[in-house]
Amino acid sequence: MKHFFSFLTLLSLSYFAMGQNIDLKQPIATDQSVIKGVLPNGLTYYIKSTDVVKDAASYYIIQNVGSVLENDDQQGLAHFLEHMAFNGTQNFPGKSMLNTLQGHGAVFGKDINAYTSFDETVYNMNNIPTKEALVDTCLTVLSDWSNYLLLTDDEIDAERGVIKEEWRTRQNGRMRLFAKSLPITYNHSKYADRLPIGQMSVVESFDYKALRDFYHDWYRTDLQAIAVIGDFDAKVIEQKIIEKFSTIPAVDNPRARFIVDIPDNKEMMYSLGMDPEISTANIAFGIRHKKSLETETVADLKRSTLQSMATGMLNARISELAQKPEASFLGAGMSYGSMSRTSNAFSIGISSKPNMQKEAFQEVLTAVEQGVKFGFTQSELDRSIIKYNTSYENRIAKQASISHKSIINGIKKNYLENETISDLEKEYEVVQQIFKTITTEDLHTTLKAMYAKDNRYLNVTGVEGQANLTKAEALDIMSTVENDKTLQPYQEAMAGKTLVSGINFVPGEIVETTVNNELNATTYVLSNGIKVHHKFVDKEKDKVALNAYSYGGTSLLNTEDLPSANFVSSLAQKSGLGDFNATDLRKVLAGKTANVSIGLGAINESISGGSNTKDVETMLQMVYLNFVNPRFEASAFTVLKSGLDNYLIRKSNSVADKMKDSLTVTVYGENNPKARLFTEDYVSDIKFEKIKSIYDARFHDASDFEFFIVGDLKAEQLLPLLEKYIASIPTYNTTEAYIDNGPEWKSDHIKEDIYLVMEDPKATVNIAYKKEMPYSTAHAIYTNALGDILQLRVTESVRESEGGAYSPRANASLSREPKSQLNVSFRFDCNPELADKLADIVTAELQNIADGNVREDDLNKTRTNFLKERLQSKDKNSYDMRLLTSFYRYDLNLNDPKNFEDIVNKMSIKNIQDMAREVLNEGKSYQVVFKPKQ
Repeated sequence: MKHFFSFLTLLSLSYFAMGQNIDLKQPIATDQSVIKGVLPNGLTYYIKSTDVVKDAASYYIIQNVGSVLENDDQQGLAHFLEHMAFNGTQNFPGKSMLNTLQGHGAVFGKDINAYTSFDETVYNMNNIPTKEALVDTCLTVLSDWSNYLLLTDDEIDAERGVIKEEWRTRQNGRMRLFAKSLPITYNHSKYADRLPIGQMSVVESFDYKALRDFYHDWYRTDLQAIAVIGDFDAKVIEQKIIEKFSTIPAVDNPRARFIVDIPDNKEMMYSLGMDPEISTANIAFGIRHKKSLETETVADLKRSTLQSMATGMLNARISELAQKPEASFLGAGMSYGSMSRTSNAFSIGISSKPNMQKEAFQEVLTAVEQGVKFGFTQSELDRSIIKYNTSYENRIAKQASISHKSIINGIKKNYLENETISDLEKEYEVVQQIFKTITTEDLHTTLKAMYAKDNRYLNVTGVEGQANLTKAEALDIMSTVENDKTLQPYQEAMAGKTLVSGINFVPGEIVETTVNNELNATTYVLSNGIKVHHKFVDKEKDKVALNAYSYGGTSLLNTEDLPSANFVSSLAQKSGLGDFNATDLRKVLAGKTANVSIGLGAINESISGGSNTKDVETMLQMVYLNFVNPRFEASAFTVLKSGLDNYLIRKSNSVADKMKDSLTVTVYGENNPKARLFTEDYVSDIKFEKIKSIYDARFHDASDFEFFIVGDLKAEQLLPLLEKYIASIPTYNTTEAYIDNGPEWKSDHIKEDIYLVMEDPKATVNIAYKKEMPYSTAHAIYTNALGDILQLRVTESVRESEGGAYSPRANASLSREPKSQLNVSFRFDCNPELADKLADIVTAELQNIADGNVREDDLNKTRTNFLKERLQSKDKNSYDMRLLTSFYRYDLNLNDPKNFEDIVNKMSIKNIQDMAREVLNEGKSYQVVFKPKQ
């Protein structure tokens, strides 16, 4: 079984075991709700009927083709071909495919997209309405992607610049070091030289025939699968697929689709990489294992379960070490999973403290060796089984709401790697039998097998001037740790403790109940004055969400306290809760599906949480403790400060961070107390006692917190819990309001070019406009439409026409609080030689809209998208959370068509024009362009 933890829901098997007698040779049974077939031409198809998104479907084509198939002179063509699929097909020449889909509310980059990796290329069209003609249109698109790309000379040449800009956008120190590590990770196999983005020398100059040859060699029916997932009659869709795709001709005498294997190595392979833009160290240690592509059996399930449990237990131990101030590393983690078609890897990643690479490697490796030598405790095994049981139960309860994305992940694994798409309930029946048989010795044996002696590799990200971990030092540390006779077994003592052990609750009561028939919701006023709005919604089964808000936030704090305020939630999380530190809290909550976190924003403080239905009580216990018994540990603060100190080092050479800081200074001025740079002085102003006092000031009194609880939870389940946990929170009858005192720009109009040293030259354009104006629901919708239309325009002009940027972003929004303000912004990386021209183009696009030059087609695309996404959002519990929040905080009923549908349907070009004119008329603006220093 491959990569069990990530693909837990994709496994399944028949229930054939009696007692503890499990036939490990039995194959895993498939999920019969997924229809799979193979046409005579070799094309595979998958169909899954689900109404998780009502009246909509998603369409995919999985090409068993990636960059590893490229010849040396084709590097980058697999990815280039992916781009070309959106630039002209037999039935959709030019950009007509995108225009057609966008006309039905789809958004390029979100609903319509693709990716290329080493071994596959996958295209998608997501959440497209299932109107009869539109279903046929989407199947035609899949058919064209299969065999009918036009690949015209003009479109190929136009796309060269786009891909060059994609490469430019992605280039940074981390990417350069990642490329350098590939020969070691993949042992000089073909993977090491086939990053999907390719070589720009090839991209810029390949002959048209080279791309067409790659296309005709590899895009063919025996290497393709299509998948259609959605709210439809599966038999009808199957017949349409058979009729449309059977006519695609199979290729005669096709090239063999070869599989690249990674060679074995006896001696550990090693690389040390350094880059001028990287100033912190990282260590990546791995051990490769052969992976089977044979049909999976119960033995594979048992093995992958044990592998996942073992890595999970080791991660818990290492997390515990990382929370100690004396730890030599900031963070570390390990996993076991797929790295190629034929290999899995046991991987360990370590972020060391400055000049402590050797110590960090030894400390983490010692924790691993402790497990290898002594195994695991019974309490760790018991806790892990509880977690897995809960995970299965949650997933089974939510099967009807599994997303299209999760379903396609299973289908891809089935087609590309022969992983089974499973019946989860039958799988769980067998897993329960497996849990009855596994022992700590099984886990011990599994870990020893993963920690093999052969096929090891180590990639070190070093720092100039530091004591970087060498190969000799690493081998010496391994030998020392693996032969350490003083090493002792891991121990823990957590038996019998619960989250609220020893707390004597004094329950309150519900003093007022108000039913809102319009929203189908109920408001409860508790005896301590807290108000709770509740709505039962089971659109997503076994899912409950909680939000609570109170006005005030950091706006009520002294300016000098802002650095500490920004880390209140971080320290609370690192410290644990109630009587338990963070490590013990995770153990106490093992098997519980409940989480709660606090937030401190500019104008409010908040509590948010989520749980399954049966663990709502645990969630409310955590809410109670956050108010009554929060935890702040000095040791956790020390760990937090270590991380911040390391971030200071990391950002010192980062071009992205230099841009961020320079933009802040340019817009807000130097030493603005409310827009401070993250410097040593800033970190020194973060104080442990100040964080505690800020938390107490903002969360000590729950009087004016307004609670919203939405989900699969009925009133009779909720009310006794509210009385016990929320009504028992002490309150002091205070009400606060926020103050509008955020940082202001240093001047109304700013225009500046900033030059920075960078390894790979690129320009970054930042343009923004803002203006205060009265808030209204209509204005907010018009502004969002302005942003979407601007996005359509800059994609066409900046990306497609000029080939000057890969992903130019345009955005427009109307904020409600703390002030009603219209904001418009543009941001993109680009060719430095085109930066000024492209900046002029995007500002001209805004001016064009202000002049009334809006395409009716663009407005219709945006309108259709708004209506489609609103309709589809109503299938989620989260819509009802927004419904309650908007109604009770802003007196806005989202269900009333006059607050959305009526506005969108009547929205005109003039409405959009007015928003653009508003922000350009006496609004403030800045244009800051970063360019490479020569």
